[in-house]
Amino acid sequence: MRVFCGVDWASDHHDVAVVDGDGKLLGRARIGDDAAGLQQLFDLLAEHGDSPDDRIPVAIETSRGLLVACLRATGRPVYAVNPMAAARYRERHSVSRKKSDHLDAMVLANILRTDADAHRQLPADSELAQAVAVLARAQQDAVWDRNQAGNKLRSHLREYFPGYLAAVESLKGGLTSQLARTLLAAAPTPEQAARLTRTQLRAVLKRAGRQRGIDDEVERLHAALRVPQMRHLPLVERAMGRQAAALLGKFEAACTAADELAEASVELFEQHPDAAIITSFPGLAALSGARVLAEIGDDRTRFADAKALKAYAGSAPVTRASGKSRTVMVRRVKNQRLAAVGYVWAFASLRASPGARAHYDRRRDAGDRHTSAQRNLYNRFLGCLHHCLTTGTTYSESTAFPAPPKIELAIAA
Repeated sequence: MRVFCGVDWASDHHDVAVVDGDGKLLGRARIGDDAAGLQQLFDLLAEHGDSPDDRIPVAIETSRGLLVACLRATGRPVYAVNPMAAARYRERHSVSRKKSDHLDAMVLANILRTDADAHRQLPADSELAQAVAVLARAQQDAVWDRNQAGNKLRSHLREYFPGYLAAVESLKGGLTSQLARTLLAAAPTPEQAARLTRTQLRAVLKRAGRQRGIDDEVERLHAALRVPQMRHLPLVERAMGRQAAALLGKFEAACTAADELAEASVELFEQHPDAAIITSFPGLAALSGARVLAEIGDDRTRFADAKALKAYAGSAPVTRASGKSRTVMVRRVKNQRLAAVGYVWAFASLRASPGARAHYDRRRDAGDRHTSAQRNLYNRFLGCLHHCLTTGTTYSESTAFPAPPKIELAIAA
């Protein structure tokens, strides 16, 4: 007898429902979000036939958290059902719009009973791949936080200290560079910056880690920070300097987090067996490769074919057809993190791969916009990546972008 389990999770408790193949309720419980609650869930499943050789599948509306991790550790099939999809299923069972936690658990269990094949089972990724995913996603979040904090700081500096932005814009990394942040911390107002002596500027450069060209940079900054500019009243300017120092503190924390997490991500990624294959592709370095591995995992059964991977990444288009209307559109429902690294991958490959450059140029000549051509190139790379990971081979430029056949003209005698 087939048995299915649904879990409606919450922050402090979870409702559980177990149904049979006919949809009959076999058991229900409300468990706590702790070790005792987890054991209560395992005991309930064991009462209805759960065993190491025949695990009862579980449906839940999240793919993260300790409960999901513990369920996956037992080797049982776990399905993360989209909450919007679960809401549509709920309407099949009740048109009165009634709702309860137990009813939601029942709905999730019945989703597995009737439509398990239509939903994605959480992949059986290795422990190392899951750890890489944690660090790579955290690093990507830190980069997004850094960009947001940097934009806030830059916008604030434009209001009272545009001379500083003009002085650091030529630095590698601009405002993100260590020298730019150290300089702003030393002199957050135009008045303080203009009073910096060459000796003080030399100390700032050394504190920022600069080792070469110090004298020339000192002279450049010394002149740039003394260029006349519009100024606020002294008291207002000092207040805005204090605000800049506070924004700089958040920016520094985001920069430090992004750098430290990048180092940790790369260190762990390079231990994975797939690292050599992934980084053999043009445009993929260790950090971007870690982001790719974090999203596709190392469970080879996760994607049935290359088309499934392309759809998951959002690089493959989607067709909407009804009657005589047929429209090919960009896929909006996708893994946003994988799509984000895909555009970076495609852009970086243009200089590293002659085949990628030629493919991009052909798409542009055919009328594609820059983003569309990048997405098409990324789509092609994903097909190659799926093949390489499946067969255990590294990237080959001649295989990915074979030379067009030469056309020989027969010359009549």
